Amino acid sequence: MRDQLEPAGQERPGEPERALRPLDGFTVGVTAARRAEELGALLERRGAHVVHAPALRIVPLPDDGELLDVTRALTEDPPDVVVATTAIGFRGWIEAAEGWGLGEALLGRLTGAELLARGPKVRGAIRAAGLTEKWSPASESMAEVLDRLLAQGVAGRRVAVQLHGEPLPGFVEALRAGGAEVIGVPVYRWMPPADLGPVDRLLDAVLARGLDAVTFTSAPAAASLLRRAAERGIQPELLAALRQDVLVACVGPVTALPLEALDVPTRQPERFRLGPLVQLLCRELPGRVPPLPVAGRRLEIRGRAAVVDGGLRPVPPAGMALLRALARRPGWVVARGELLRALPGTGRDEHAVETAVARLRTALGEPRLIQTVVKRGYRLALDAPADTEKYGDGTA
Repeated sequence: MRDQLEPAGQERPGEPERALRPLDGFTVGVTAARRAEELGALLERRGAHVVHAPALRIVPLPDDGELLDVTRALTEDPPDVVVATTAIGFRGWIEAAEGWGLGEALLGRLTGAELLARGPKVRGAIRAAGLTEKWSPASESMAEVLDRLLAQGVAGRRVAVQLHGEPLPGFVEALRAGGAEVIGVPVYRWMPPADLGPVDRLLDAVLARGLDAVTFTSAPAAASLLRRAAERGIQPELLAALRQDVLVACVGPVTALPLEALDVPTRQPERFRLGPLVQLLCRELPGRVPPLPVAGRRLEIRGRAAVVDGGLRPVPPAGMALLRALARRPGWVVARGELLRALPGTGRDEHAVETAVARLRTALGEPRLIQTVVKRGYRLALDAPADTEKYGDGTA
């Protein structure tokens, strides 16, 4: 999986892809620590350029005194209900207990408890341990688990809740308000990544609008990225980019909570899985790029490429900067000076605009898409109704 922001070396400007894939020309950030390779492969298979920046690392707690104390307490005073939230966490708990010589005792206590599994993966882990869950929500939502418990009544009941990397204050507080004794089981913790370089580069890319989307598969990853932005003093700029320009895709509503708490809109698949998350991006990202009728062609401007009549046309960064500047006002004349300001690092020589436009035309494979307006600038040759006065004159 690629982890850099530059275009892939095999893509050559001006050479269209053989068949357009839904994510061709888009760049997607992946913040996952677990299953990142799987998610990246799914995205790349559909054409995306993937930037991987794990926003956290998982620290298992086989030697953690807090987990040992909780496990020992539950074997001595068994729970009435156990809520298992993640497969990796449940397996880690059983393995840690076995390492402490408490495995048999813990399994015996879990057998006698009402065992609730948040989703099918957790069910699999429970059954692999030789246990059977009492119930699992169809929605895989902790909210549905909470509703069931409160409907049954929890007053006087001892409820063990496997924590999945961070506290669940709303869940735990609601149970305690209902009269339950709640014991948190801290099976593993999320920590900041050992190397913050990839995270910082991803943040910089979001601020520069170099990413079309960012994916999150856990709430701790979202919280960690936001926290890192706050540490760097760029959280307001990050939030502005995520609210306006960069699509935020979360695997489910729990994952989205830290972002939505800061008014960042998120998109989520109906099924909380990696496959549906990728399919969501395949629908959403192309849908955010309205096609333009230009010089009798159909033009789409994606993050790092253009699509002309269904053919992908990779465009160098300077050309993309020009194309986006022209597309902000399709059909209107954009002065050379304004285009010069849009070009990265070109100084004050307007001849740089002429050179960049020439290269852009070559990359697009159709020179007529961009018209020269004598002594004024350039414009996209938008196919317009009969009343074209607003689009300027003097084309050549």
